[in-house]
Amino acid sequence: MSDIKPRILHLPRAEWTDDAREVFAFWGEPNAWEEGSKTNVMMVMANHPDLGKAYNIWGKHLLMSNTLSTRYLELVILRVAWRVKSAYEWHNHVGYGLNAGLTLDEIAAIRDYPEGGDWNEQDAIVLRSVDELIDDGTLSDATWETLGKYFDKRQKMDLVFSIGHYVMTSWALSAFGVDIEGGADRIGFDLKTASGKVPGKTYKPGETEDWTDSRGY
Repeated sequence: MSDIKPRILHLPRAEWTDDAREVFAFWGEPNAWEEGSKTNVMMVMANHPDLGKAYNIWGKHLLMSNTLSTRYLELVILRVAWRVKSAYEWHNHVGYGLNAGLTLDEIAAIRDYPEGGDWNEQDAIVLRSVDELIDDGTLSDATWETLGKYFDKRQKMDLVFSIGHYVMTSWALSAFGVDIEGGADRIGFDLKTASGKVPGKTYKPGETEDWTDSRGY
């Protein structure tokens, strides 16, 4: 169970304008235009369609068109989720991380960094970048130089913006009181599920034909 109290509720059906429907149908979820999204964050963002539409376009680039590999993006998002204590982002991206080839042991080590894990230099500098930006608001010259050994200019730009985007998203989810969807098998920071089952892969929008089914709601 969760003690999160919603501060912004799902947009009431009576207020489902075409602009609002564009927000919650943006990701191609089946029947979302007619029935609304099953994803809590989309139904909350539909309260502010202009913001929601801009947020979706921006977020789609970072989630789906990022110049970083999916693995490195999930390293970033999971580390952000832990640092800012976003239960929503952690829950969703454990499944995405598993689908990107991370193991549960590696995901636990992302949480426990720098003590956890046996990271190579490239992995470690990505995790360090998250911590430096959250702690210091910038990257040190040494970190920037090390990033340059592995990532080109566009990748470094996407890395910094990805960190900032997921911090911002986590803040919004927390401030608005957006909880994990009902029916989902909630994954805690300890990587235990509400059901006791081992967490499994989940899929991003459009990644498989039945991508919504993997989420359990």
